[in-house]
Amino acid sequence: MTGTLRERLIALIEPLTERLGYELVDLEYSAGRGSAVVRLYIDRAEGVGIEDCERVSREVSALLDVEDPVPMAYTLEVSSPGFDRVLRTPAHFERFVGARVFVELAVAREGRRRYTGTLLAAGEPGIEVEVDGTRVAVRYGEIAKARLAG
Repeated sequence: MTGTLRERLIALIEPLTERLGYELVDLEYSAGRGSAVVRLYIDRAEGVGIEDCERVSREVSALLDVEDPVPMAYTLEVSSPGFDRVLRTPAHFERFVGARVFVELAVAREGRRRYTGTLLAAGEPGIEVEVDGTRVAVRYGEIAKARLAG
């Protein structure tokens, strides 16, 4: 597997969560001195409860025990995405057209990296957000991070 450890973990875990009936909304990986945290955010149409998190945690833990992709001791955490849900894939953006979003660009455009506004459209090349009455087009490759904004 190539790419960052986070990308490799997503590639490994996402098919399993889908088979279990959940969407892998996001995955955070942070390493400290001698230990790390792998944090998964899952969702499904009916919502996510503690039993869902426990089920996914058991299954993902078993998968990670076999594949052993994390090079140090780690803690696995599974939870629902919350009100400030991360938007990571084109499907995430498409699902939340009409919602208020926060988008941070990887590289500043005309001195600005952060945009908060209404998600007007999401399609093949990227998204369009209305910010202060102006329509801003952003390609997916330009987005460093994005989430729903309260």
